[in-house]
Amino acid sequence: MQYRIDPKTGARISALGYGCMRFTKNGVAVDQAKAERELTAAAEKGVNYFDTAYIYPGIEDALGKWLAQGWRDKVYVATKTPHYLYKDLAAFDACLAQQLRRLRTDYIDYYLIHMLCDVHQWERLQALGIEAWIDRQKAAGVIRHIGFSFHGGTENFMRVLDAYDWEFCYLQYNYLDETSQAGVRGVRYAAEKGVGVIVMEPLRGGRLSRRLPKEALDAFAQVPVRRTPTDWALRWLWNQPEVLSVLSGMNDLSQIEENAATADDAAVGALTEEELALYDRACRAIRKASRIGCTGCGYCMPCPKGVDIPVCFRTYNDRYSDSWYIGMKEYLMCTTLKKTPSNASLCAGCGKCEQHCPQGIAIRRELREVQRQMEGPIYHAARRLLKLVARY
Repeated sequence: MQYRIDPKTGARISALGYGCMRFTKNGVAVDQAKAERELTAAAEKGVNYFDTAYIYPGIEDALGKWLAQGWRDKVYVATKTPHYLYKDLAAFDACLAQQLRRLRTDYIDYYLIHMLCDVHQWERLQALGIEAWIDRQKAAGVIRHIGFSFHGGTENFMRVLDAYDWEFCYLQYNYLDETSQAGVRGVRYAAEKGVGVIVMEPLRGGRLSRRLPKEALDAFAQVPVRRTPTDWALRWLWNQPEVLSVLSGMNDLSQIEENAATADDAAVGALTEEELALYDRACRAIRKASRIGCTGCGYCMPCPKGVDIPVCFRTYNDRYSDSWYIGMKEYLMCTTLKKTPSNASLCAGCGKCEQHCPQGIAIRRELREVQRQMEGPIYHAARRLLKLVARY
């Protein structure tokens, strides 16, 4: 495993970080035994940075059970507080206390203000006294380092970065988002200020690993070296000196093996000019094939009416990037042929989801389009037929 030095804290952080949000679940509960096998495998490969958040159901507790087995002092733990839910500092106190209990620890190495996407949000927190609160927690040793996670445009990111003496930040960043979100300008601006950049969504919710269109795959096949789409995506990030660590939401031992192997080998400036040019070709192919820029992060969930928004968007994109048949089959299987359906036409247009979407997607409008394209006569006929067959 390669390591990079945090410019503010001096900590030696593994180039590959573990994003715990996507632990496998049995129903609503985390599959604890599976999660612990995967966490242990990652740690044994050299991963020393593990990320979670207060709002990830069951994840802090699952990570805490593993940490208590002798791992706590061997790794860095990061978690996030949902500032948008709180109106006073007492709520921040209660949240932090619960996080410490869940994680079975008395300190957090890297603590984040979750989804701080506008400087006006920070100004609201300042009015509540958040800076003094942070100072108290750091003085008590409960919070070691303070940062924020960000989804939004470059200008907003730079304003948030300038508003406080941050020690690190999380950014959505990948070769498809080089000029969107905070983008390469934001990454370099943070580095200039000595703020560590930790990357989230390096594979854009799996879009850059499992669902590349053929034209993008063909672009990467133009050089003799053979790499998986995941390998290509991660190398693009580790090629940049400004990137401190890359979070991967691994939930399979094979993913840990592959990503750790890439982290062992990838280095700053290792990609050739010929290889870098392939990313531009791949991006053009991906944008041509995709209709909705959803990463599958799930921040829009739960929907009051039960719509599985990320799945609706993923299967809709599959219709265009893979084939009509694959998209429709996935849509039927993943939203409709369930005990409790979660298809797009259940949307009541309340707009709650749009308040939390990091990508700024007009979710209600897009769901109407998904319904129009995916729930036509063939869909209704297939649904009736398959439900009839399922009875026998």
